[in-house]
Amino acid sequence: MQITDIKVRKLFSEGPMKAIVSVTFDGQLAVHDIKIINARDKFFIVMPSRKNPDDTYRDIVHPINSQFRGMLESAVIEAYEAALAQEAAAHAEEAAAEPEPERQAAPTTV
Repeated sequence: MQITDIKVRKLFSEGPMKAIVSVTFDGQLAVHDIKIINARDKFFIVMPSRKNPDDTYRDIVHPINSQFRGMLESAVIEAYEAALAQEAAAHAEEAAAEPEPERQAAPTTV
């Protein structure tokens, strides 16, 4: 199974949740609402889940083995970092495009 697309749907600057992404496998299956979390200076992913009647959560979909989880996590975090870089570049372009306020000459005394 190959990851054919990763879309970073939403970025967050506050709190431990940093992004929500969707991943497409083999161009045939999309998994939405994978969360990127930053805790203890480490990024990891949390798979989509639902709340049970007893207030616990259960994954709706998840990797079966650690090898695939590692591959998925690496690809998703790489896409997140690329989205951050793209957002930073867009902000830099906006700042550069804004005209500087006109400065008035200081009055001179003779």
